[in-house]
Amino acid sequence: MTTTALIMWLTSTIIVTGFTIYFFIRVLRTPNKGEEDFPPGP
Repeated sequence: MTTTALIMWLTSTIIVTGFTIYFFIRVLRTPNKGEEDFPPGP
């Protein structure tokens, strides 16, 4: 593997992993919806 290919692979892997971790933490930190946020059932 050439140096350029290794740098591109590492960069893309780090970016994708960073976005995944960022949005996963963002989803975990959102507050839960209360009962009043849901419409009543039939």
